[in-house]
Amino acid sequence: MAKDFSLKRLTDAVAGTAAALRCRNRLQPAGGPGTKVFPPTYAGAIYAVERRRLPREDGSPGYETVTCVQLDSVQSQANRMEEALQDAIDAKRLAIPVIEVNFTKYGPDSDVSEELRLLDQIGRVTSLQAPHRLADAILRDSVYEHNGESTPFRRSPIGGEIDSAEIRNATPLYQLCPTALVFGMWDSTGPKGGLGAKFERALVSEIVGVGCPYAFETNGDAKDQELPKNRGVRNDPLGIRSAARVKRSSLTDWEVADDPKAKGTLSPAEINHSNVPFEGSNCGITIDYAEQTTVISLPALRRLRFPPKGETWQATVEQRQRDVAAQTVLAALAICSAELAAEAGMDLRSRCLLWPEEPRRWELLDRPGQKPESISLEATAAIELLQEAVKAAEKLGLEWHAEPVRLSPSKQLVQLVRKSQEQAVVSGAEEGE
Repeated sequence: MAKDFSLKRLTDAVAGTAAALRCRNRLQPAGGPGTKVFPPTYAGAIYAVERRRLPREDGSPGYETVTCVQLDSVQSQANRMEEALQDAIDAKRLAIPVIEVNFTKYGPDSDVSEELRLLDQIGRVTSLQAPHRLADAILRDSVYEHNGESTPFRRSPIGGEIDSAEIRNATPLYQLCPTALVFGMWDSTGPKGGLGAKFERALVSEIVGVGCPYAFETNGDAKDQELPKNRGVRNDPLGIRSAARVKRSSLTDWEVADDPKAKGTLSPAEINHSNVPFEGSNCGITIDYAEQTTVISLPALRRLRFPPKGETWQATVEQRQRDVAAQTVLAALAICSAELAAEAGMDLRSRCLLWPEEPRRWELLDRPGQKPESISLEATAAIELLQEAVKAAEKLGLEWHAEPVRLSPSKQLVQLVRKSQEQAVVSGAEEGE
């Protein structure tokens, strides 16, 4: 029977020798077992298929080799969890440190110069949305405005603290962007380049489809097969025929061609009129079931040290208490991110909506040889656990930034975005010709 999880139990697990918290969640397509799901595709509409050794389905001893397909990668799962945290912040359900860059004043309706006026509004980008988290170039190429001065973020007093971050001094990241300590970060684009601080992922999650109809060669590579095609026709209620040609003068402007055989005329299908047949290799796949596996490494969190600002780490009782308190906060943050993402649902992409077969359960891997402790902890309870852990850490002098650190994009970054948007408009027009 699953137990509720208290802050004391989590703290004891972090301070002790427990190896991990894990959640294994069996899923089926929302349409029911046997319904097609659509995995992510790579070059040439190829799915990420591999063989895995799994326990026998009948429960007998031993393992069997099963063909599996990746439905959601570790990186994609991390992005979904960070998105769920951002949504919870926006909904005022919780507050954690984030850094945000606001492009709003450069929107299409702004009164800035044309070279800085974006064609499409971007709005706000936070460290939970930037691909490389705190080390992302979006943050690096933004400015921190304080006391009437604008300073490149990484050269500012607050951004410069990141340069001193390392395993034995994770305090700057804890205060500025704790999710970087949960999901991992390499500060390779900062002042130190390749010598920038590296923090491994403490939370790893993936979703795999188990049992899919792919054959393998003896070398383990997926064998080319004549799979069913994804075929169909988009019907045009106007009945426009392909023999009626058009001329296009821009992305949205066109006129009927007087001479259908004239140079430069286009089929109506190229401006999205008339019946359009389509055929593709991304036809989806059936699976026996899907499984999400989420693991929080407690040893990875234990390696992190949290000395007071401007001090070096010292092996004292007081410092040990600070370390455990911060590590416990990060463990609670990891649980919270996973539960918030699960609460948001498993709609991975078009035609890949998954549904759990049973309620989620966490397991604490504590003592070798003993059955893992089963834990019940949904999103609301996980948020409360995180808030309780943060308050306990604050009593030991470990405080979070209550408000987001707000940055403004640099002029050259806005110009780069503007130029990219211009190219997108041009390339879109060219692709239709």
